[in-house]
Amino acid sequence: MNTPFSLPPKVLAFDVFGTVVDWHSGIAREVQALRPAVDGDAFALAWRSGYQPAMRRVMSGELGWTLIDDLHRLILDGLVARFGLEDLSEAEMQHLNTAWHRLDPWPDVVQGLARLKTRHVICTLSNGNIGLLTHMAKHGGLPWDCILSAEVFRAYKPDPATYLGAAKVFGVDPERVMLVAAHQDDLAAARACGLQTAYIERPAEFGADNLKDVSPCPANTRHARDFLALAGQLGC
Repeated sequence: MNTPFSLPPKVLAFDVFGTVVDWHSGIAREVQALRPAVDGDAFALAWRSGYQPAMRRVMSGELGWTLIDDLHRLILDGLVARFGLEDLSEAEMQHLNTAWHRLDPWPDVVQGLARLKTRHVICTLSNGNIGLLTHMAKHGGLPWDCILSAEVFRAYKPDPATYLGAAKVFGVDPERVMLVAAHQDDLAAARACGLQTAYIERPAEFGADNLKDVSPCPANTRHARDFLALAGQLGC
């Protein structure tokens, strides 16, 4: 179900965690490489579940501006006892914390981005910090034209400053930017700022045992199975 806009998008701005990369499998794999006895599925879900509460501490003013790398470490420190990781060295903790830099893209992503790039500017629009996103792009061969982060705007999504800031960076009206994401709340916030939106189905984002509802939302401009399907819809 696609909703027409009067003008096609010039810029495709991508949510990253879950939309571009498979965080669940990557985090589970990395913790089990350090400690095979740990339940990687439960650990990945627990670490990710701390993400929104940690960002809310920044948005509320409880914490000053804090990079996602540092928020990830705060969350990780709180999981050590729960998952029996007390014996990890500081070097191992630092390595585990940067597991988010080494997440693999979904199978359709690299080819899909290459196609989408032929007709659009493609960039990240992620709460991840610039260093994290750059390392991830190098690791996964992600061909971004530009890496935009909440760090640039010092505001985490869903703050309007991120969505409107992306349009301002490229000198276009918000309606010429399309947010591509696997999360309906992110897309709803972008729409409220006048952006076009494309929902991407990632049913296994939370693991094969926790499949999520990927039903279409008629408010989105586009709904696509994956990046290759979106490229087809956009004539790329």
